[in-house]
Amino acid sequence: MKKIGFLSFGHWTPSPQSQTRSAGDTLLQSIDLAVAAEELGADGAYFRVHHFARQLASPFPLLAAVGARTKRIEIGTAVIDMRYENPLYMAEDAGSADLISGGRLQLGISRGSPEQVIDGWRHFGYQPPEGQSDADMARHHAEVFLDVLRGEGFAQPNPRPMFPNPPGLLRLEPYSEGLRERIWWGASSDATAIWAAKAGMNLQSSTLKTDESGEPFHIQQARQIRLFRQAWKEAGHQREPRVSVSRSIFALVDERDRAYFGRGNQSDDSIGYIDDSTRAIFGRSYAAEPDKLIEELKRDEAIAEADTLLLTVPNQLGVDYNAHVIEAILKHVAPGLGWR
Repeated sequence: MKKIGFLSFGHWTPSPQSQTRSAGDTLLQSIDLAVAAEELGADGAYFRVHHFARQLASPFPLLAAVGARTKRIEIGTAVIDMRYENPLYMAEDAGSADLISGGRLQLGISRGSPEQVIDGWRHFGYQPPEGQSDADMARHHAEVFLDVLRGEGFAQPNPRPMFPNPPGLLRLEPYSEGLRERIWWGASSDATAIWAAKAGMNLQSSTLKTDESGEPFHIQQARQIRLFRQAWKEAGHQREPRVSVSRSIFALVDERDRAYFGRGNQSDDSIGYIDDSTRAIFGRSYAAEPDKLIEELKRDEAIAEADTLLLTVPNQLGVDYNAHVIEAILKHVAPGLGWR
């Protein structure tokens, strides 16, 4: 395990039990948690994107703000739903945020997941062409996004521009060199992981996967990672890809941890349906004393296959407690998994 970061869904609710009672609370605390995680030595601060929900949505203002407040930590998403995105506008936003952070952006993108509303992307002005699905549309948006991130000119310049142009066709600005290699695809199936490898994207695999064999979650996910790496090699890409997995992991080191997570209610995988026909397997949570936790995590085949581990954090419990959760893993568990 080379890198360990956190992943926040950015939930907020006006409930008095929540430390994030508004969207503003969530955004500001997300910045503060990224700063705290960097100070603790974590490698990444990642954020989930959901629309029409009391969660984090538009990611680039947040990513830019985190980039301006930090110096070293990777800043990313897991994931942006490409069904909602104008890929050219997104490339400008991503280029800006990446330049502000000094080239630390790690953008996870995907077809998306079940949502709060029916066909929410239609409200954003997008609709799949006849004969195609919303997943096809997401992959097309992703392909356009990847293409413009190469930084090659494609637009015919105006012969009478307001400002002087460089010679040749024009590209989108601002352009951030190297960002194209820091795009990840969130894959739920083996087939989409293989597609991502062929497209030259890194792989993000979360706590949910299409159930394709009936085997335990971590075994199916490990197979997905191996198929991704094989397809990457066969595609002939010249760099080594990165692979992340997400897990809910809590080291029980004090009474707060035991009160919140010490009941063992989610120690097994579960099965559900993410739409009318797609059976999915949801990975278990881990919560135990550090020594026991290390032994359990060593048996997780997908963690062994990945190079990056993203810890899902309970952001509604506040910055201080979430920093404690991250610190407990980095201090008491991660060294036992070979981190640093």
